[in-house]
Amino acid sequence: MNTIIEQICYQAKTAARRLAVVSTMDKNTALQRIADQIWVERQLILAANQADLEEAQNSGLSPALLDRLMLNEKRLSHIVADLRHVLDLPDPVGEAFEPETLPNGLRVHKQRVPLGVLAVIYEARPNVTVDVTGLALKSGNCAILRGGSETIRSNRALVGAVRRGLENPGIKIPIEAVQLVSDTDRHLVYDLLQMEQFIDMVIPRGGAGLHDFCRKNSRIPVITGGIGICHLFVDETADLPRALEVIRNAKIQRPTVCNALDTVLVHPAVAPAFIPELVKRLSADGVTFRADPRSFQLLEGQESEAVRPAGSQDFDTEWLSLVLGLRIVDGLEEAIEHISAHSTAHSDGILTANTEHAARFVAAVDSAAVYVNASTRFTDGSQLGLGAEVAISTQRLHARGPMGLRELTTYKWVVEGDYHIRA
Repeated sequence: MNTIIEQICYQAKTAARRLAVVSTMDKNTALQRIADQIWVERQLILAANQADLEEAQNSGLSPALLDRLMLNEKRLSHIVADLRHVLDLPDPVGEAFEPETLPNGLRVHKQRVPLGVLAVIYEARPNVTVDVTGLALKSGNCAILRGGSETIRSNRALVGAVRRGLENPGIKIPIEAVQLVSDTDRHLVYDLLQMEQFIDMVIPRGGAGLHDFCRKNSRIPVITGGIGICHLFVDETADLPRALEVIRNAKIQRPTVCNALDTVLVHPAVAPAFIPELVKRLSADGVTFRADPRSFQLLEGQESEAVRPAGSQDFDTEWLSLVLGLRIVDGLEEAIEHISAHSTAHSDGILTANTEHAARFVAAVDSAAVYVNASTRFTDGSQLGLGAEVAISTQRLHARGPMGLRELTTYKWVVEGDYHIRA
């Protein structure tokens, strides 16, 4: 076992005991100092990111990952703004809920407490470094960060700024509360996953390979998600011009992220009018299409360079690019069946004017976020009022969807008596 990993984990566990009792005011003061320090050091951070980006381009990193890796002053300002927004969010730690007085006079309630130590393993996402820092510290948790080798310089610069922010006089959060595994040896990920005596939860953010590796090798509970094969179903009652705008937003607003749209399902009653118009509109934005046989027949001879027949795996692909699947389905139930077979339970929606169809879709589609007449791009912590998120969970246990402050807590039972004894 790597002694550096053991030392980092021991320091984090020790710091977690101190952080768990830090007041909300003191946590907010620390986050304010961190936000200020990141902005002061923005030129250093952007220079480090540029070096990462140049090396990643030379190594053949995919366009989707290059986009996620890239920082500029505008993106960094949004990251800092999200961190400052966390200051305004209610602190869940210490919240008492479900109070009850039992027949024997015992007074009981549940009280929110931090999870403890989070290990977050991620690829090509320097924004995660700041998002996790803010949410972890506000919820009383320590964070051990292990980014990919492609973003090592960016992460070193960001974590350096975070720790210098925590070194300000009067800050009561120990600097060991945020630590970076800066060695890029991949075996260290395995070592980290064995540290069950120190780490309370592992959160991988990356491709399916990373998630599978963590699930198979971790001795620690793992929260997985963030892989999105996302759908929108256009039913026969949808407002087609407005549906077109929702689909366009879901596909092109930022195509390289997990909540971008991958497949459009269309009712046959509106398909002849809607699908050609959809292809015409989105192909002007550079979108290409993978069409099932019925859709392809409607489009044959039109936009031939933009439309191809769908392959056997195309409806099981998270595109992360300007590619969109098209399929005609014979109604709501077939749309639900398709989503059940091909979705990753991330973000799926229906465009409809029929409230019964909407209710049936919401009840039947088992995704972390289910939409009615809205773009899938809203599955995001900042968009849903959480400030940011540490991950988007597609699991059924503990938390689903964007994981913000409350999702980073558990609870304890508090039992108060008058020297009660059990009969």
